[in-house]
Amino acid sequence: MIRIPVLQPESDEAFPAVETALREPNGLLAAGGDLRPTRLLQAYAQGIFPWFSPGEPILWWAPDPRMVFATDAMHVPRRLARWLSNCDWRISADGDFAGVMRACAAPRAGQSGTWITRHMLDAYTQLHELGHAHSVEVYAGDDCVGGIYGVAIGRMFFGESMFSRASNGSKVALLALAHRLRSWGWPLLDAQVSSAHLQTLGALELPRAEFCRRIAGLVTQPGRTGTWHEDFATLRPSSLALPCPIR
Repeated sequence: MIRIPVLQPESDEAFPAVETALREPNGLLAAGGDLRPTRLLQAYAQGIFPWFSPGEPILWWAPDPRMVFATDAMHVPRRLARWLSNCDWRISADGDFAGVMRACAAPRAGQSGTWITRHMLDAYTQLHELGHAHSVEVYAGDDCVGGIYGVAIGRMFFGESMFSRASNGSKVALLALAHRLRSWGWPLLDAQVSSAHLQTLGALELPRAEFCRRIAGLVTQPGRTGTWHEDFATLRPSSLALPCPIR
């Protein structure tokens, strides 16, 4: 039987140290608690995130290693770069946060369900309304063909999920997010767990201890709360394969 600490809801008790997370399943740290904004922000700032299926208690994770993107080292394959140079899609941010979450929660091939429950949707929508959670949307005409969402604290962005309704839709959203973060001087984009697909775009694994050490400094720096809509208004797909200047 798996034994992990159980947090009480509506409590300010601290999370267990991430070093105490289980090796199998990798990173399982604690159960219970709640998804209040203060609790979520506390978790992310320590390298912890919630992930649980319908019918399960809230489960908190801090896997080792941790998959991240260095925003100045995104890999754009040549074929994708050529395609981006002629892409007329439109990129926006914080235009339809709930819609991006619902699209990420939609059934996918090879998956039996979703971890983005109504409870999660309500919690992250509240974070978005407080200016701490953000989405990037990609449009072909009036159709949203891709998107990504996550949580921003200080100069650190913690990616949660992305979706694609057309080939390259999620890649454009991810690259657009990394491009803008790089221009702000935000060095890392958290991708949580290892994925061969993400590695093709430049994702790499960091030991949990190093990841937590690096984010500890980033989350305390001045960030960008509030809407990011205007910050993405001039971003075009054709610029995503080019070097990004730091503002």
